[in-house]
Amino acid sequence: MTGPETRPITSPLRSSDLATLLRSRRSVRKYQDRPVERQQLEQILEAARWAPSPHGRQPWRFVVLTRPEAKAQLADQMGESWQHNLQMDGQDEQIVHTRLTKSRQRISEAPAIIIPCLYLEDLDQYPDARRQSDETTMAIQSLGAAVQNMLLMAYDLGLDTGWMCAPLFCPEVVCATLNLDTHLIPHALITVGYAAADPQRRPRLPLDTLIVHFD
Repeated sequence: MTGPETRPITSPLRSSDLATLLRSRRSVRKYQDRPVERQQLEQILEAARWAPSPHGRQPWRFVVLTRPEAKAQLADQMGESWQHNLQMDGQDEQIVHTRLTKSRQRISEAPAIIIPCLYLEDLDQYPDARRQSDETTMAIQSLGAAVQNMLLMAYDLGLDTGWMCAPLFCPEVVCATLNLDTHLIPHALITVGYAAADPQRRPRLPLDTLIVHFD
C-alpha cells in the first residue's frame, strides 16, 4: 500500500497547475553540458509506468543511455541508415551532410537519452489478423501515453526533452547497436537535459479547428 509520503517528489516545480504545465512543456534541441541525475531519470520512468495500457499489460520497455561512447555509437549507426534514406530521396549531398551532423549532435550531446520500445509479447493473441493488428495499435497508442507522461514529468523536474522518431525507421539498427532483445521494437528517442537556450515554439491550431464534431 502506498500513500502520499511514498510518491516521488517533483522538485523544483515549474508550475502550480496542470494546465500551465501542459502549455509550458517544449521540445529542446541543445542542452547544457550538465549531467542528469539517475534519481531524476528514474522519476521520469516511474511516470511512464502509470500510463494507461491495453489490459494493463504495459507493453513498453525503456533503454537509458548516459555514457558518451554509447550515445555516439548509436548516433553513428542510426546516421548511416538515415543517410541511405536521404540519398534515396534525392537529397543534395550538402543538405544530407548538414542534417546528419545536426542529428548526431542532438543525440551525442544530450546528457541522457531514453529509448521507448514497444514490447508485444504479453498482449492478447487472436486467431484473426484484424484483431491482432488492433491489439498492436492499442499498444502503440499506450506507448505514446507513456512518452507524454515522461515529457511532462521531466519538465516538472526542471528538465527539458526532445522527442525524436529516428529509431522508428531503423529499429533493427538500434537493437543491434545496443545488443537488445529482438522482441523489443524501438519507437522513439527522448533526449533529456537542461536547455542551453529557449527553443522556438510552433503555433498550435485553434481549438475550433480541431473539434470536428461536438454533439
